[in-house]
Amino acid sequence: MKSLCLAALVLLSACSGKKSARDENTKPLVVTTTTMVTDLVQQIAGDRVEVKGLLGPGIDPHSYVPKLGDSRLLEDADLIIYSGLHLEGRFQSSLEAMAKRGRAVVAVTDSIAEIDLLSPQEDFEGTKDPHVWGDPLLWKQTIDPVVAALSKLDPAGAEEFRARGDAYRGELEKLMVWASARLQEVPEERRVLVSSHDAFFYFGRAFGYDVKGLQGVSTAAEAGISDRAGLVDFLRKQGVPTVFAETSINEKGISAVASEAGVKVSKEALFSDALGNPGDVVTVNGESYDRGTYIGMVKHNVNAIVAGLK
Repeated sequence: MKSLCLAALVLLSACSGKKSARDENTKPLVVTTTTMVTDLVQQIAGDRVEVKGLLGPGIDPHSYVPKLGDSRLLEDADLIIYSGLHLEGRFQSSLEAMAKRGRAVVAVTDSIAEIDLLSPQEDFEGTKDPHVWGDPLLWKQTIDPVVAALSKLDPAGAEEFRARGDAYRGELEKLMVWASARLQEVPEERRVLVSSHDAFFYFGRAFGYDVKGLQGVSTAAEAGISDRAGLVDFLRKQGVPTVFAETSINEKGISAVASEAGVKVSKEALFSDALGNPGDVVTVNGESYDRGTYIGMVKHNVNAIVAGLK
């Protein structure tokens, strides 16, 4: 069934020839995939284009199957921007096919040098670990391809896109400084992050945390009995006080591991493969942030981790 849906999207793209007619006065339509990419494009585009994301909050991109409504959006899109590195699973092959047919399709992670990418813990589609947003400075490298793609789409807005990209780059640098300082509040021996799946290795490398996941890089693979037993044994030996569920993954697996190991599950699930709801503003330690944005996502995760491990 999944392959039929993907094939239908490719066939639609091939047969349409041109996008369906839209009012000439409407803004260019940019279709994005994950919530992280949607937020990135919105930060840079401002109000010069219309941005529509295919995946909403809490949706796991690894196993996402396009809906019929998505095909219409993709047909109408003036530009399609996705994450890449097979984060979107089988859907990526359809996007690549559209690009080969001359559609404007951009993968933001194509701009990241291979030397900066991590290999997954298991064979994952023959590619690198796609969870690059765990490191704000690595995610910063996705700004330039978005600026370039938007500038090509709307040359009159190129200067504005560059300025907004530069401003957002500065915000991510500040975020990195803030997160680094906050995470150092956890004693070094407790800097162990255990979550539902292997989405935090870039985070761990950036901030000096040991990272373990119940499932692998792709949530499509179920955790085996030996994986679960090994994680339980690790938690007992390391004395990890808290493990973390993730908002886009069923928490039953990690909760069962926590119960068997005799540790707590954090009351605050981490955002791993999707942001929160736009406008979900919370205040922690006197600072307010929107968990529906990338910056708010990182701040939520950092504060939750510090509270759970400190």
